[in-house]
Amino acid sequence: MLRYLTAGESHGQALVVVVEGLPAGLTVTVEDIQAELARRRLGYGRGPRQRFEEDELTLIGGVRHGRTLGSPVAIEIKNSEWFRSDKWHEEMSPAPGATKDPLTQVRPGHADLVGMQKYGFTDARDVLERASARETAARVAAGALAKLLLAELGVAVISHVIQMGTARASTEHRPTPTDLAAVDADEVRCFDAGASAAMVEEIKAAAKDGDSLGGIVEVLGYGVPVGLGSHVHWDRKIDAALAQAVMSIQAVKGVEIGDGFEVAGRRGSDAHDGIVWDPGSNDSARWPAAPKVG
Repeated sequence: MLRYLTAGESHGQALVVVVEGLPAGLTVTVEDIQAELARRRLGYGRGPRQRFEEDELTLIGGVRHGRTLGSPVAIEIKNSEWFRSDKWHEEMSPAPGATKDPLTQVRPGHADLVGMQKYGFTDARDVLERASARETAARVAAGALAKLLLAELGVAVISHVIQMGTARASTEHRPTPTDLAAVDADEVRCFDAGASAAMVEEIKAAAKDGDSLGGIVEVLGYGVPVGLGSHVHWDRKIDAALAQAVMSIQAVKGVEIGDGFEVAGRRGSDAHDGIVWDPGSNDSARWPAAPKVG
């Protein structure tokens, strides 16, 4: 099983991620991970920081001559802002001391206020620097390694935006892994061109009012083998593991598997997928005959 741990603050020197459980011999390059980090910065209406921040990546350990060793893989992502401005050298210094200008204005909808109350902090930066979505850069680096491993197993993952504000894309045609370039080329990473234009207009309208928007992202897995996870214990269920991972991302407030929220208002006869057996399918060879009893 893969597991990872991240460390570092938003305006600190760097983010660090350690990934354990990768097999030996997996081909990995800095460019592979860098490409995924570049995709993280895509998106219409991103703030100024996302436009100029650069992810300078270093493989610290676990990879030799372009292949994994079977030991933990450690990745460092330097913070270009920290090196560009002396302000952060003082503000985020690990040496004993105190900041000259504590940040006391907390942000609604963030962990700032509760974190300060919980730990007795008087500077919101003690909380927000770690609660920041900048931490997801380290997760993307870990995810890049996971995607390389999945590719060896014939599994591919693609995501796309299906809703922004009230503008919603049609889900009649969903992207496949071969559509990744087209999704990334879209301003809001939407596979529906008409909905994409409507989303951009909603973003513009919110920005004009000094406001922001929420949205919905759909993640699709292709080539996923049957039977991942387990029904025998709560902590081995694949749906539960996926939901926990996604909910842990900053700003995510809801997770559905399939049409989870939509089918809540339907009767069971309309919500469940019918089971159809196709004897000519290649999958039929993977199903053993029913055991005989007696």
